[in-house]
Amino acid sequence: MQRKILVTSALPYANGSVHLGHLVEYIQTDIWVRFQKMRGHECHYVCADDAHGTPIMLRAQNEGITPEQLIADISKEHQADFAEFAIGFDNYHSTHSEENRQLASQIYLANRDAGHIESRTISQAYDPEKEMFLPDRFIRGECPKCGAADQYGDSCEVCGATYDPTELKNPVSAVSGATPITKESKHYFFKLGNFEPMLREWTQGDHLQAEVGRKLGEWFDSGLQDWDISRDAPYFGFEIPDAPNKFFYVWLDAPIGYLASFKNYCDRTGVDFNEFMRADSPTEMVHFIGKDIIYFHALFWPAMLKGAGFRLPNRVYAHGFLTVDGKKMSKSRGTFIKARTYLNHLNPEYLRYYFAAKLNNTIEDIDLSLEDFQSRINSDLVGKVVNIASRCAGFINKRFDGKLSDSLTDEALFNAFTDQSESIARRYDNREFAQAMREIMALADKANQYIDEQKPWVLAK
Repeated sequence: MQRKILVTSALPYANGSVHLGHLVEYIQTDIWVRFQKMRGHECHYVCADDAHGTPIMLRAQNEGITPEQLIADISKEHQADFAEFAIGFDNYHSTHSEENRQLASQIYLANRDAGHIESRTISQAYDPEKEMFLPDRFIRGECPKCGAADQYGDSCEVCGATYDPTELKNPVSAVSGATPITKESKHYFFKLGNFEPMLREWTQGDHLQAEVGRKLGEWFDSGLQDWDISRDAPYFGFEIPDAPNKFFYVWLDAPIGYLASFKNYCDRTGVDFNEFMRADSPTEMVHFIGKDIIYFHALFWPAMLKGAGFRLPNRVYAHGFLTVDGKKMSKSRGTFIKARTYLNHLNPEYLRYYFAAKLNNTIEDIDLSLEDFQSRINSDLVGKVVNIASRCAGFINKRFDGKLSDSLTDEALFNAFTDQSESIARRYDNREFAQAMREIMALADKANQYIDEQKPWVLAK
């Protein structure tokens, strides 16, 4: 039976370059999508730049350009990098698009009218020099628990404590250096608790990996909190329909960007957007994400969709982080490698193979060991797979006019290969890429052994 699948990867933030850590996800998704298309399924792979928020607004100001110019430049860079790594998006869009504005407003208004949005006044840190409310990440100060200097407004990187920005000692604005004052403002909240029964059931189904479902259980136990979905001007984003000078928080319209990119694609190609989006749709929607954004994708996102009468995701597949030589990627150690830096020196297919040889369907981190990378490419890719073609191509071209034999000398060996196709296909479908690579390399060994035994270059003479 032909499946109809909409597939997404998490949206890269339009405030920096794509690095090797990001590529774990795009390569994993692309391999899965290519497999589904090879099986004859209708599979649409969409993505977009996540283009809103305070960091983008401030960076554009610092560079003396508009946010629109900044996100256009970054989009060009991102798309060039992805193309060279052979990531085959069917559509690449931006969250700063008319489709996303309309869908974000539609989903917000549907939830508001159904009683899932409420407003209340809250106190926030405010920069009196820049005349703007400060997100937690833009306040620095001393940790209220351990006293470490220069910590963020919401968490300490030294002792791991989390706290309210108002608890920071000697806080300063990271934007201007001024001491923040506390100011009140009206904000809009999404009542996540309204969806608790539905979310409990959905998260314990087969939509998530088992370890992700267990993690979500802890969040239910501590109670689902209302979610602040608004930000005050100045802010680069979409204005909330019924609230002048209030803007959708970037995390509200970012996942809606999946649907917006798909809508843009459907309008151009004639694919039926509504067939994929209605609540009872027989189609599939599959998200690939990093384990750090599970909360948004497994709680807020399905709740927002449910509240607006849209279909829910069929699967949310989370993966781990990339470490380099066993350690977290680090700029100071020189292991924070941009996609473009890699492309300037090495073949992108090497990295695609190496990640495939490491990836499984869990949320474990994967390690890029530079020594292991070199030896695997040389032994597996070059020494086994490419070796078959390079050994045989010469004499097949020279002596046999580029044609293969029309009969099999060892039918049993041929059948041993074809018999494994379904087993390997299951590995791909289940995202057990490392196991698939092992099975394929074992077949390459068998093929090379057969060539060694038969010595066709001698027979040809």
